[in-house]
Parts: sequence; C-alpha cells; structure tokens
Amino acid sequence: MADADRSRTYDVVIVGGGHNALVAAAYVARAGRSVVVLERLDHVGGAAVSERPWAGVDAHVSRYSYLVSLLPRAIIDDLGLGIRLVRRRYSSYTPDPGDPSSGILVDTADAAATGASFARVTGSTSEADRFAAFSARTAPVARMLFPTTTEPLRRGSELRARLADDRLWADLFENPLGSMLRTALDSDIARGIALTDGLIGTFSYADDPSLRQNRCFLYHVIGGGTGDWDVPVGGMGQVTSELARAAEAAGAELRTGADVVSVSPDGVVELGGEHPGTVHGRLVLAGVGPAVLARLLEAGGAGAAEDVAGARPEGAQVKVNILLRRLPRLRDPHVTPEAAFAGTFHINETMTQLDASHAAASRGDIPDPLPAEVYCHSLTDPTILGAELRASGAQTMTLFGLQVPHRLVDGKDQDVARAALLEAAQRSLDSVLAEPLADCVYEAPDGSACIEARTTADLDASLGMVAGDIFHGPLAWPWAADDEPLDTPAQRWGVATAHPNVLVCGSGARRGGAVSGLGGHNAAMAALELLGG
Repeated sequence: MADADRSRTYDVVIVGGGHNALVAAAYVARAGRSVVVLERLDHVGGAAVSERPWAGVDAHVSRYSYLVSLLPRAIIDDLGLGIRLVRRRYSSYTPDPGDPSSGILVDTADAAATGASFARVTGSTSEADRFAAFSARTAPVARMLFPTTTEPLRRGSELRARLADDRLWADLFENPLGSMLRTALDSDIARGIALTDGLIGTFSYADDPSLRQNRCFLYHVIGGGTGDWDVPVGGMGQVTSELARAAEAAGAELRTGADVVSVSPDGVVELGGEHPGTVHGRLVLAGVGPAVLARLLEAGGAGAAEDVAGARPEGAQVKVNILLRRLPRLRDPHVTPEAAFAGTFHINETMTQLDASHAAASRGDIPDPLPAEVYCHSLTDPTILGAELRASGAQTMTLFGLQVPHRLVDGKDQDVARAALLEAAQRSLDSVLAEPLADCVYEAPDGSACIEARTTADLDASLGMVAGDIFHGPLAWPWAADDEPLDTPAQRWGVATAHPNVLVCGSGARRGGAVSGLGGHNAAMAALELLGG
C-alpha cells in the first residue's frame, strides 16, 4: 500500500475491527461516507470469530463468545445479513448439587415436564409456578426497553413512567437483585438459576450495593424483547463474516495488520508495526475499549485520562472449549443428555454457592466448587462440525466459569493459572455427572485432548481486551439520567467521549456489551448526524 494511501483522509476512521466496528462501518458506508477499519490482527471480528483450535480436527468453535441475544433484527435486516438464529427448546438444566440424581429441566415446549422436574428437586410444582411468574414479571421491562436500544437515549424518568410499575422499577433498578429473588422464589436452586444472569462476566453477588449484578441481569433478560438466547447457525464466525461482507459491499475499507499506536483528538491516527503511516478522519470511532482508547489518546497528545474510581475493567470468567467423542452420562435418570446439554446446563450455581464463590475469589482463592454453565452448540447446529465428526457422534461443549475475576490470574504464571482453572472446571462438572468428563473428550490426531481453557489474561493478550473484561468496563443502565447532558449527537446516542470528534463504537458504549452490534449501530447514527447525512 502506498504511503499516499496510508495518509488519506476519511470521513470516519474506526480503530479496532470487532463485530461492532463492522456494524458501524457498514452503516456509515451505506450512507455514502468514506470509512476505513483498522485492525491490528490479521483478521476482523475480535472475539466473535470461529477457529479450529485443535490441529487436524474439523471443528470450528468460537473461543470467546457463544450465544446471541441482543443483536436486533433491525440490524440484520438493515444490513441484509445472512444470519440465521435458532431458538433452543430447552432453556436450562440444573442438577441439584446436593443430589445430582435429580435436576430442574426448563422445557419451553412442555410446562408439565418442567413442573415435574421442579417437584423432584423442591418437593412441589409451586416453585415452577413462581419461577414462571418471575420470568413473566420481567417481560414488560424487556418489551419496553429493547426497542429503545437502537434509538437515542431516553431519560430514566420517562421510561419509569412508561413502565407504570414503581415496585418493579425499584426491585430491578434501585435495590440489590437478591431481595427480589428471595421474595419471588423459595428455593436456593431456583434463585441461583435466576442470579446467574447477573454474573456472566461480572464479579458480583446477590446483595452487592453497587447493583452491577442488576445491570448485567437486565442486559441478559431484555434481548430481542424476550430475553431468549439463540444459537447462530454456522457459529459466531458466520456472524462476523456476514458483517464483514456487508461492510465491504457497502464500500468500507477493512485493513488488517494495522497497528494503531496513537489517536489525536482532532482525528490523526498513527500506525506503527510493519505498516507505519498516518490516517486522518473527520471522526474517529473507537471499537477498542475505553481503557485502550485512553492510552491511544494520551499517546496522541490528549493528556492523561482522569482515573474514574470503580470504572476500571476487570473480567470475571474462564471459558473452556471442548470437543467430545460423545455426551457424558448424567446421574439423573429423568433427563437425557441430549436435552440437558442442549440448553444452559447450570453447575453448582445455587444462590448460596454463587455468593460463597464471590467471597472465596475476593480472598484470592479459586472457588471450589467452581460455579459454571455449559451448553453444546452442535446439538442445535451441527454445521460447525465436519461430516466425519458428525457421523461419529462428536459434540462441541462450551463451559463458562463464573466468579473468576482477573485478579486470580493477573501476574501469575499463565500455564499454571490456566491449568488450575481447567482442573477446577472439570472437577465441578464431574461432581454432577455419572462419569468423568475426561472419558468423553475427543483426541486429536497427535493424541492430545481436545480441551482448552481461555482466561481473562488470554483475552487481554490476544485481543487487547484489558483485564479480559468482555464488556470493556462496568455496564451502565441503557438510559440517560435526568440531569445528564444530551446536547450532542454523541451524547444522545450514548457514544460520547471527552473529545467531540472521537466516539465509542464498541462494547464500552452506553448500550454495548455482548454480541449485539448496538455500540456500532449507535456510533454510526451519531457519526452520520455529525457529518450531516
């Protein structure tokens, strides 16, 4: 690429090439504006890609992300994306940690079966009714809030008035989630099933006064206006490849191997590495996290960013990717492995266990047992496996361990830390199975087990996701405070920084987080307003 090309001025320069950056690029380019995406790695997509982790094994897995809930149908339709999302029949299965020979299977197609499984664990079908009522109580919030995520920010007071349920508003947005769970549900296990939605990638506990668990819970129950989590057919890589196709078809330039070393507040982006140069943008959109953006801006002459207490990123998860020869047997004779692993399989996640795990991790210990949840993507979508693997009965398994803050691996020998977390995850899963997981793991041609642990340190090292925080920092409520300034397009769309020509377009945007495209969509809308089109 010629030096003249590297010094070109664009309407929009996007730093980082994750899925949100691709969404933003597609919208901006479709509006006839020039846009370039600068990605440090040799491929776009960030954490939302599919890879073949095991040499010689035809299995494509997403090493960091997995399900889709918050990606609006409007974005899929606007950009003409060839993405198919499949609803899972089984919402979840939760074996009783005290007696794994019984467990709760939430079957969306069979309420009677769901009630019977609750009765086997809790002694009564009434807890199933309470669990259903709890889900129904949050439904109006999902229906009201989700459509607003692709609109300019609403005021909190406006949304509260629209909800017209002050008690529900207080339970969800003003008081720690634990209080609502104890009122709504009687059993420790049912409370835990609900609480896990507040702890994905979030280090918190039921009665945390910061309400970070409430904010995480909210984002997990509003997706699509229903809270359902769907399986992307073809894997997460299909989502990214379609976004990249749409962006390029609209005229966006996607540049990989582009190592951004600084960003100035007036839109000068310096590149280092093997392809040094300067790119100019009327606007700069940051697909990187706010912590990374702060470093780039400081290098670009903006001065040191103010350190905001409580806003430092810290991921709180470990992800284990597994290829199985076959599904493991359960201790529960009432549920088949095909049903149990098709939804979210909760492991040692009662409310008491989740809170105890938070306390253990706060002391610097790996929780024992480690709370975790697994699901088998290939049970819903076998296309991620080659024909030979499918015929053999092989299945993918994803395990997501909770209450594992970055501090547990930060500064440690990473091989040792990774091995310790993998052992804890396997031990926790084995405690509810009828056979060791190791007996079911597929072997690669070289004889190695097809299993890997990816920690917050791996996310930091491989993707530049500071401290492995999948949300790029603490989640915020998806609305504006009543006294918050909404004078500029960037402020109204929740993508503002301290610099008028620099916007956030990734998970660090006001309504970012998860594989949603919301940060990219909203940054693009603000950018087009600022550019006058």
